[in-house]
Amino acid sequence: MSNEIYQFSVTDIRGESLPMAQFENKVLLIVNTASKCGFTPQYKALEELYQEFKQQGLVILGFPCNQFGAQEQGSESEISEFCELNFGVTFPLLSKIEVNGPNTDPLYAYLKKSAKGLLGSEAIKWNFTKFLVNKQGKVMQRYASTTKPEALREQIQALLG
Repeated sequence: MSNEIYQFSVTDIRGESLPMAQFENKVLLIVNTASKCGFTPQYKALEELYQEFKQQGLVILGFPCNQFGAQEQGSESEISEFCELNFGVTFPLLSKIEVNGPNTDPLYAYLKKSAKGLLGSEAIKWNFTKFLVNKQGKVMQRYASTTKPEALREQIQALLG
């Protein structure tokens, strides 16, 4: 069932519960993020995509994660402030989660099963791995950290219709 993603609930960076069901009929780009990573400048490109397409129904969800090189050690408020001040981030940031291992966030367990990585692996390899989800809640594709957000523009436009 492709709309299973809407069964999940996540927690935003302020500690509020956020049911994924509120994103039905939206195109989602879900990204595990970090503030002290070589890919951190992708925040700027993600925000540019968000500004360009949010009126058409794109939602970007940033999930801070400290599992790769301990590159996201700050508290939620520090992360939020960093993203706002340095990259002008206005897309939703969520509370810090784990994307691999025994404490994997349930949403990420679902994403990894739905769109496997290289050679069929489920593990997230690094910060800024991206999952693109269509308006019906189907996980369309996983993109590596090295895939620049702007490279997804055509796929996003196509899903927005």
